[in-house]
Amino acid sequence: MELRAFAEQVLFARSLEEKLWRPEVVTDENPGPAIVAPSAPGRPRELQFKADRGQSAEFPRVHQLERETERGRLLHFFANHELLATELMALVLLRFPDAPPAFRRGVLQTLRDEQDHTRLYVERMAACGVQFGELPVSGYFWRMISGMENPIDYVAGLSLTFEQANLDFSRHYAACFSTVGDAPTAGLLDRIYHDEIRHVAYGLRWFRRWKQPDECDWAAFCRVLRFPLSPQRAKGFTVNVEGRRLAGLDPSFIAELEVYAQSRGRTPGVFLFNPFTEAHIAYGRAFTPDQRQRDFHADLENLPQFLSRQDDLVLVERRPSVTFLAGLKRAGFVLPEFIEAGGGPREPSIRPTARPREKADLPSEAVPKDRRFGQLRPWAWGPDSVGLLQPFAARSSQGEAGLEGRFTPAIAALYSKASGVALLNEVLDRSPRCPFRTAPSQGPGETWLCDPQDAGREVRSLDEALAVIAECRGRGHHRLVAKEALGLAGSNAIRLWEPELLESQRRWMAGVLERGQSLIIEPWLDRLLDFSLQYDMGPDGLRKCGCTGLINDHRGQFLGNHAAPNHARSLPETVSRALPDHPGKFAWLQGVFEAVAMALEAKLSAAGYIGPVGIDAFVYRDARGVPRLKPVVEINPRYTMGRLTVELMRQVAPGSHGLLWLWNRALLRRHGLADYPSLSQRLAEEAPIVQVGEPKPRIRSGAVCLNDPATARVCLAVFQVFPDRHSLGSELADPCVLGKPV
Repeated sequence: MELRAFAEQVLFARSLEEKLWRPEVVTDENPGPAIVAPSAPGRPRELQFKADRGQSAEFPRVHQLERETERGRLLHFFANHELLATELMALVLLRFPDAPPAFRRGVLQTLRDEQDHTRLYVERMAACGVQFGELPVSGYFWRMISGMENPIDYVAGLSLTFEQANLDFSRHYAACFSTVGDAPTAGLLDRIYHDEIRHVAYGLRWFRRWKQPDECDWAAFCRVLRFPLSPQRAKGFTVNVEGRRLAGLDPSFIAELEVYAQSRGRTPGVFLFNPFTEAHIAYGRAFTPDQRQRDFHADLENLPQFLSRQDDLVLVERRPSVTFLAGLKRAGFVLPEFIEAGGGPREPSIRPTARPREKADLPSEAVPKDRRFGQLRPWAWGPDSVGLLQPFAARSSQGEAGLEGRFTPAIAALYSKASGVALLNEVLDRSPRCPFRTAPSQGPGETWLCDPQDAGREVRSLDEALAVIAECRGRGHHRLVAKEALGLAGSNAIRLWEPELLESQRRWMAGVLERGQSLIIEPWLDRLLDFSLQYDMGPDGLRKCGCTGLINDHRGQFLGNHAAPNHARSLPETVSRALPDHPGKFAWLQGVFEAVAMALEAKLSAAGYIGPVGIDAFVYRDARGVPRLKPVVEINPRYTMGRLTVELMRQVAPGSHGLLWLWNRALLRRHGLADYPSLSQRLAEEAPIVQVGEPKPRIRSGAVCLNDPATARVCLAVFQVFPDRHSLGSELADPCVLGKPV
């Protein structure tokens, strides 16, 4: 029988018997002309593709396989997959009659294997009481592959994608069937597994022959696949390395596949790390990041991956290394899809200098074509993120018009420290007063709340600033701080500790005010502890996400965050411990922060802000030694390291505590470490990851680096998990001590 006639019978026959029949001898002397792919193969009525793609039979879960009928239902899915592969191979023979004879002979042999697999699955499901065709069948494989334009599309899409994935699925389900005592089906799946190794090896040989000579296998594979197909479809629940090696795939290909991520259908959100938004708002075009700031951005640009969910996108200059991502995956973290924006290693195309309503300098290939996006989620909404995300906006769920509304003058005002001062004063007016004394010298009805005089004052002229400074010192506050209302953290404030103002301090304040900025003058308070509250503002209002302890240096600059097991429900325990004991203390604290949330929600709603927001707060000791609560220090209308800590705690086992710490070069030197890889190595030795729980293990203890130590220049973010409060307390007593062995 001629190969063309045989292929036509397999593709167009309307009975299963004809599709699975094959002649003893097949010749290929008259391949005939190429055909156009039909919209669907010929099939008996009961096996035709479901008309409604939303209509589908429920895929049986592993725990249901003890029931014979459920095993038959699962085999029904597998049989349809094998029949689809048979039909697609027949289509290949008819679509590409001029393909090399050796290639066509290989397709014929593989087609025969797929006929055998289909027949064997049908027999096994019948033994389980299920008939082929009694469940709806999907045409997904057909839709993804039948549009192939040349043979390399076939070997990439079927051999190296769906058949490669079956190296994982066949092994996985063979073990499942063996566990429930179904040895015949387990044996069948084992046979199919070994056949799939040969099929993948066959496809790989021809793929290597047809790809561009200067391309590695992985790059060519990613290039040839057409969306919505991606390497994500080429793997199952876990990547079976052994089977792929036997098929001839090289280790670098397998490593890339293990950490590859792309949505299988959910519309992905787009995440972006842009840490300099306040500076863009404050200084406009005058702001250009220096080299250290650029290095900081490049070091930590992948951090939004811990805010994202499976299938989301993270926009980066350079994708993290495969080795680093593999370590995160072993630690249990879900990996997003990374979109590279190009540029040199330290010359980013994701420029921190993008201007309002200007498109960022992104290469055209950086924005995936023919794809829809969900929510756009930068670290902060500002002039830089509006520009950077512009190329994604038109195909996002928000649309370009929605993008414009994400950053407005009203939202810009939220970044000002004056906004935090105003919120604090509103909270002080709303918050419940304590009906008990805070110290013997104080009268009844006083409170542990911050003294309004300690809240800070906004000034807009040098004369006003000098008057406020004199007023504060007249009340006994001799140490003060002057802060730009808007500016880059760490360089936007000066301490006024001298008895008389220095001329350099006057000039600094005058320069800020001449630029049109306002200043915040506030007492330098004796802080006992810092903490933060993290929220999400949505269309339906404000939602609390969690609370974290804040670790700042003696200048008040950020070093790290820590979170307790109950961080989502309660303030850090250290907050209540820092205040004097009283039976009504916890209810009072709850009332204070309910007032904070009410005032914050109204403020965000009035500005039209939607997104993450954090509130910094602290407990301090006043001049009489009485602990007081400052429930609002500033508003952060963006993601923060505190919010990152809250999200990281999702991966932590119940009962354990988490500590996020930013290691700089000075800290490395303090511990006698030469570089960040040395720190990573020591953490691996002294604080190895210990996971507990099933089916999704979580971290009980150990440390994980959140950005790549191999490429870090100025900063390495480390998240360490402690099994109890005592071990965390030891670390916080000296936060620079490395983790101890568990």
